[in-house]
Amino acid sequence: MGWLVVAPILLPVLAAGVSFTLSGSRVAQQLVGVVVLTLVLADSVLLLVLAERDGPQAATMGGWPAPLGITLLADRLSALLLTVSVAVSLAVLVFSIGQGFADSGRSSPVAFHPAYLLLTGGICLAYLAGDLFNLFVAFEMMLTSSYVLITLGAGSDRIRAGMTYTITSLASSLLFLTTIGLCYSAVGTVNLADLSVRMEGVPSGTVALLSVLLLLVFGIKAAAVPLHFWLPDSYPTAPAPITALFAALLTKVGVYAMVRTQTLLFPRDETWTLLAVAAVITLLVGVLGAIAQDDINRLLSFVLVSHIGFMLFGLALFDVPGLTGTVLYTVHHIAAQAGLFLVAGIVVRLAGTASLSRLAKAAPPPPLVAGLFLVPALSLAGIPPTSGFVAKFVLLEAGAGQGGPVPALVAAALVTSLLTLYAMARLWRAVFSAGPDRPPPGRYPGNVLILGAAAGIVLTGLGIAAGAGELGRISERAAHDLLERDDYREAVLGEEAG
Repeated sequence: MGWLVVAPILLPVLAAGVSFTLSGSRVAQQLVGVVVLTLVLADSVLLLVLAERDGPQAATMGGWPAPLGITLLADRLSALLLTVSVAVSLAVLVFSIGQGFADSGRSSPVAFHPAYLLLTGGICLAYLAGDLFNLFVAFEMMLTSSYVLITLGAGSDRIRAGMTYTITSLASSLLFLTTIGLCYSAVGTVNLADLSVRMEGVPSGTVALLSVLLLLVFGIKAAAVPLHFWLPDSYPTAPAPITALFAALLTKVGVYAMVRTQTLLFPRDETWTLLAVAAVITLLVGVLGAIAQDDINRLLSFVLVSHIGFMLFGLALFDVPGLTGTVLYTVHHIAAQAGLFLVAGIVVRLAGTASLSRLAKAAPPPPLVAGLFLVPALSLAGIPPTSGFVAKFVLLEAGAGQGGPVPALVAAALVTSLLTLYAMARLWRAVFSAGPDRPPPGRYPGNVLILGAAAGIVLTGLGIAAGAGELGRISERAAHDLLERDDYREAVLGEEAG
């Protein structure tokens, strides 16, 4: 079944080339994108079923056995995140088609559709890569495609934001490439499974250095404080569907890479104080930054930064309950953040402004748009019975009763949840509340595809909450896999490695 592991990468990359040749036909490009992402979604669901039933699914390229050749691998964690990510990518593509962004005079469909498919292929490669170098290749695919997407229809502000994003990403890539070289110098391999075996014989000082370097690399990608400075200035300037896709997926790929490398290569028996401190700072600085914003997209961008701290919270605990919470929170956050940014795009499209102070004087959006905003907003705030509440409850339960820096983590998480609720309430009051000094809500004049795509993502979030029991069990088994490591090693290197 190795072709199932290769397909999520190969199909979007090949489709990007086909889409480029079809640049004269908008409908053909749209059809190629939707059909290919639908096939990738079906493949991802099948991979998740197989990984849950039979364990990790591996594929070796060119018949070269690991660790000499390239290995792609889908286990419970990567298959779960792959499924949710591709579902969101498909919904955002439908949204962009409905909005007309991909085919409007402000952008070129020649660039949009191939770049979008390449970005999706890069995200899939990041989840499935079995070695550090191909993980680096995945990030470079995402960087190149992201720069194209973020600067489409470019004005000076968007070019400036794109340059900030690109320069920061290139600096992170340079550090990543240097760290890969150091890993190879230390143990003679970049295969993740082989690294996890050989790292046991490396001096503790070298192991600590490599661990911190990879934490810095992926901390930049994930926008953890104080490495977050690029995100609030980059994402809000992009068109709504691109901002939604970036916010939902790109930072989560960074979190995934952090979780994968730290648990597989640098296992710990106790809470990691350094990461716990980073989680506390990320939680509080991000949400305080959100409260200070007047721009709806910048407010949501700072909330995004803040809630990366919840994922770091679970990883810092380095135990099964904590990692279960991280997996659950990542899945929830992908859907919630995508939904919020898409609805924000609808709001800005209707009102013609992203300023909360101006939105407070304009006509409120229609009730349906308000409802689409309310569900993910309550989920981010952790209001029961949403998926955000379930994920936060698991994290807080994992931290209950532990010593060291964990009480500070728990306190920061509770404060952040309250302040997130305040930020969402402030946004709601400015954008959606009625009043005697505001015109009444109007009817929605936009394309049905826009509302359908946004509603699809919101329903995905509700589905995550409804299936929290089974999803929690899958997440717990994924957490066990992360800490045990034997199944991963055996799937790549054979039974003797396990």
